[in-house]
Amino acid sequence: MSRLRELLLTRCKQWVVRITGGAKPPPYNSASSQIDSAHACLAQGDAAQAAAICAPLLRSQQHRPAALHVLGIASAQGGRLYEAAEYLEQALQAEPNNPAIHLNHGNVLVALARHESALAAYDAALALSAGHREITLRRCAVLESLRRFEDALAGYDRLLTANPQDTEAWFRRGVALVELKRHHEAVDSYDHVLEAQPHMAEALNNRGIAQWHAGEYEDAVASYDRAITARPSYADAHYNRGQALDKLNLKTEAIESYDQAVIHDPKNTGALHNRGVLLSEMKLYEHALNSFDALLAVSPNHTMALAARGGIFNTQGLYERALDDFQEVIRLAPDTDYMLGNKLYAELSTCNWAAYNETRQRICDTVRAGKNTCFPYTYLITSDEPAEQLKCAQNYIGHRYPPLAEPLWRGERYRHDKIRLAYLSADFHEHATSYLMAELFERHDREKFEVTAWSFGQQANDGMRDRLRNAFDRFIEVNSLSDLDVATQLREHEIDIAVDLKGFSRDARPGIFAHRAAPIQVNYLVYPGTMGASYIDYIMADPIVIPPEHDVYYAEKVVRLPISYQVNDTKRAISKFTPSREACGLPSEGFVFCCFNKNYKIVPEIFDIWMRLLRKVDGSVLWLFNENATAARNLHSEAKARGVTPERVVFATHMPLADHLARHRLADLFLDTLPCNAHTTISDALWAGLPALTCLGNSFPGRVAASLLHGAGLSDLVTHDLKDYEALAFKLATAPELLSSIRARLAENLKTCALFNIERNRHNIELAFTTMFERYQRGEIPRSFSVV
Repeated sequence: MSRLRELLLTRCKQWVVRITGGAKPPPYNSASSQIDSAHACLAQGDAAQAAAICAPLLRSQQHRPAALHVLGIASAQGGRLYEAAEYLEQALQAEPNNPAIHLNHGNVLVALARHESALAAYDAALALSAGHREITLRRCAVLESLRRFEDALAGYDRLLTANPQDTEAWFRRGVALVELKRHHEAVDSYDHVLEAQPHMAEALNNRGIAQWHAGEYEDAVASYDRAITARPSYADAHYNRGQALDKLNLKTEAIESYDQAVIHDPKNTGALHNRGVLLSEMKLYEHALNSFDALLAVSPNHTMALAARGGIFNTQGLYERALDDFQEVIRLAPDTDYMLGNKLYAELSTCNWAAYNETRQRICDTVRAGKNTCFPYTYLITSDEPAEQLKCAQNYIGHRYPPLAEPLWRGERYRHDKIRLAYLSADFHEHATSYLMAELFERHDREKFEVTAWSFGQQANDGMRDRLRNAFDRFIEVNSLSDLDVATQLREHEIDIAVDLKGFSRDARPGIFAHRAAPIQVNYLVYPGTMGASYIDYIMADPIVIPPEHDVYYAEKVVRLPISYQVNDTKRAISKFTPSREACGLPSEGFVFCCFNKNYKIVPEIFDIWMRLLRKVDGSVLWLFNENATAARNLHSEAKARGVTPERVVFATHMPLADHLARHRLADLFLDTLPCNAHTTISDALWAGLPALTCLGNSFPGRVAASLLHGAGLSDLVTHDLKDYEALAFKLATAPELLSSIRARLAENLKTCALFNIERNRHNIELAFTTMFERYQRGEIPRSFSVV
């Protein structure tokens, strides 16, 4: 919006200069031929000669005021504004009733940004020359600078009462009306200008801006098209056209408009930035980086470009480069939204813990203070206090996705033969979410439910995508649609229950749910925390991840499934081939501790425990996931600093899921992390027959592993503090009979345990949805309940 306002004011200034820049001030009563000559020099731009003519006249009492006036104008033309103001103030002392001197004094004060004083000067000029057009226009411009738009509008209206054909007044009136958010009246003002000058590009551009503000994006594009036809090289019109096309979700066309803006104005930072953002949203990251690089070449301290480029580097796993950009943003603008959290995430992703405690504390302090310093997802690994997680989510929702004043669903009760259930996600492909949920989608009771997928991720071409297309009654691709368009379609389909399978995780689109398209909206599975939004009615959980005393920390009503909230696909294949230890970089003998979590979940306190275990268990190794080379290098350094040879920390590379599950057979014990547990990762370990050890945390993300182990019948592997966690890990590593018995128990439990009983879990989930639906049908508000 600030860029649009800047364009409006810029166009306004150019219009004033073009219309009035050459106009003479009100006539000065002097018969002196020397004064006339000085004025002629000023008109020709020869300020030095004008000053030379008038300097001797300062000794003449008769001509002193006129000479001071000319010297003031000459000084202003030469850029010596303070000197100009002094000359003009002396001229006013000598001749206080001259409106021309007051006018030029006001002009100089405007240039000095002394707007209140300039307004007083113009008021004095108007008192001596009532209704004077140029003085009124200048006064209104100052009122706009002071954001007194109502007063400016009154001035323009007075001019138009005197002369309804004053196109400049109509133009400037439109500027004021846009600032007052009276956008349709602004369009009418620009239409008056265009009646007289139908091809005036500035008026057409500003007309489009007013229509853009009114939400009439197609009409705005039409106005910009006319402006571009009138002036093909008009960079700002191309830029504004891109913004309107973006609002229409015509991303490719918007990028083409930004390209044109840059062609005609290579330093158009707005176009370069927005182009980069759109390319990033389309996952065309290299092209997006080129756009941000070009912007930063023009404006090296452009914090928005640095932040956006850092975000792309984060997405690409180039965490060190991301960290460089985030740190530069913080140096230039320390209070930039979300930068501290982004910095911490990049540091944790590379296991760079040098500033961990300091940064973490700063983030927690600022979130408590209501500031937007951290995205909610990152906060889950920053603080394990559920009250603070709620605060962070509410901060974010209020800032980015507040509930809309006019929701799409207005309280209607749909009457369908089946409950219309919609799952929304970007991950309907080879992804952890689909690995867990695919069989649930296939098994849903089609007698009771009509089940649709709404995919806003990139179109994929893999086996899981093919499986999911067959699992749903309808599979709807909505990646190219705006949040409003997706929500509108949900409303048109009369969806009863919309399930958000993203929350605040990567590629999430909470804006769809902000439109309140369905009577029941549910946060389930992927995001382990509250969304802090009034338009999300329920969160699906269990008694472990959200105990009843934690309900107050959730904006949603809590639905507790029995045993564990997580559903698992029992069709996940495990390769029959087990690689050798040597092929995986493991020693031929010795105990293998394992943790295949993302690197960002590893924090110093947990790593300390792991290293103590390696020192105490002879010949043992720690097997971690090799997410990026920097993290591996840093973890080796951290191990060495703790007295462990780096070779005892071994890294596993990425491989297909079936092969990855198979290599779990080489490990002896999975060690969990805190404050954020393994989630799907620990389900994978259990499914592959690998016992896992966890410590129960204080909030949802740190209690998931306990829930899963409970569901697998291994509650004895849940500890309640890190001291017991370390002690039990050591005991299991040095008591092979005990660990062997647990492994055997897990193998037996896999056949019957609740965690992998897909039919039982399907029944419980459907019962939860049915209960929500029945409450809605009875006109009752959402409330927490347990499925039994």
